[in-house]
This record gives sequence, structure tokens and C-alpha cells, in this order.
Amino acid sequence: MLRLFRLIALSLLALTMPAGVGAQSGAPLNYRLDASASNVSARVPFFGLSSKTARFPRMQGAVTIVPGAPERAVIDVTFDATALEAPDETTLNRLRGERFFWVERYPTIRFVGRSINLTSPTRGTVTGELTARGVTRNETLSVTFESDPSRSTGRPVSFTGEMEIDRRQYGMRSYQLIVGNKVDIQLRARMVPR
Repeated sequence: MLRLFRLIALSLLALTMPAGVGAQSGAPLNYRLDASASNVSARVPFFGLSSKTARFPRMQGAVTIVPGAPERAVIDVTFDATALEAPDETTLNRLRGERFFWVERYPTIRFVGRSINLTSPTRGTVTGELTARGVTRNETLSVTFESDPSRSTGRPVSFTGEMEIDRRQYGMRSYQLIVGNKVDIQLRARMVPR
């Protein structure tokens, strides 16, 4: 009789458990960033009439996703600021210089995402810290996955991300009458199992 009671209790618990809770014990899915199929760009208004876009073609990173527990995800991506590209030589020299990224002193930019809040199987936000020019601040990256990452075991996962930052908060205060303060960051990434 006690055995039957336990079986019924376990069955009721399984029926009332929120979807995905049972998957929390699943093994973490570990990925590395496929830099050859990933890119990041930063676009800023210029004279209020157009914009200028810088690109960061060199990056590396790792992502860990826990099936059923996206709040435990970790995303760690580092961009090589010394490889920064810009539309013209003048802009490139200014961006690499002391008034902006100061790549001689701060050769990398890093984003460490501490959790993913999924609003659907393929959309959500990643909260974490962005470090640029020696300043670390909390930022939020909006992400869209091509497919549900928790169901992509053993397969590459691609996603896009967007974030807006205020460059002044990272010590980049020059040319405020010419260059806008809000920077729109776009990320396209492909992760492969490791």
C-alpha cells in the first residue's frame, strides 16, 4: 500500500511540475564561438545625419547552456580591439587612439553574460558585464536564436544580438558635437560544440 501511495504521489508531482524543471539536471551544453562565422559591429550617429560603423573581426569565446535552466548560462566573449576596422583611416586612427578605445592600453573588449532570460524558445535577453577601456558595466544583450538552443545538443547554434550603450560611461567623451553618445552594437554569432 505504501508503495502504491508513493507511485501516485510521484505521478502527481510529475504532472504538476512546471515544464522544463525535470530537464534542469541535464548535462551542460558547452560551445565555443566559431570566429570565422561570427562578427560584431558598433554603429554611432555622425553629425546627426548619418552614422559610422566600426567592426571587430577578431573574437573568441565560449558559451555554456544548462538545459531547462537558462538562468545558469554563461557567455564569455572577448573581442580584439587592436583589429578594429573603420570606414576610413581618420576614423580608424581616432577609434584606436586614447580618446576612444585606446587599444595600446586596452587591447580587448569583453562581454561576460551571467544568465539568459528566455521569453520564447528562441528569444530572450542576456544580462552580464561589458568591459571596454578598463570600465566594466552591467549591460543587457537582446538575443534571437535560429533554433531552441536547449534542443541543439551536438549541433551548431547561431544567434544574433543587439545592445545599446552610452559611450560616455566607458570614458569615451570626445567629439560630442559630431559623434552621437548612443552606440548600437550588433552581434552575429555561430557556436559549435566543444
